[in-house]
Amino acid sequence: MYVGTLSFDLLLGDVHSLKEKRSVVRPIVAELQRKFAVSAAEVGDQDLHRRARIGVALVSGDVRFLSDVLDRCERLVAARPEVELLSVRRRLHGDED
Repeated sequence: MYVGTLSFDLLLGDVHSLKEKRSVVRPIVAELQRKFAVSAAEVGDQDLHRRARIGVALVSGDVRFLSDVLDRCERLVAARPEVELLSVRRRLHGDED
């Protein structure tokens, strides 16, 4: 069994309130969940209106499949024009960890 996680640090564009932030972040989280069947949520910087941290997690028995899905998640977030991807942190955990 392998567990893969991603943590995205995002800078949001023309956002001036927490309500506007939610209208940008929620569709990204929903699309990740829908397209890739991953667990995804806003996991940090909830009190800052121009920054967001989104976490993604996936469990699989195949490390190649896991890496492929995480790569596709990263490409999806990086391609969103309304956010700037500042950094991505990736972790893979196996049975031996």
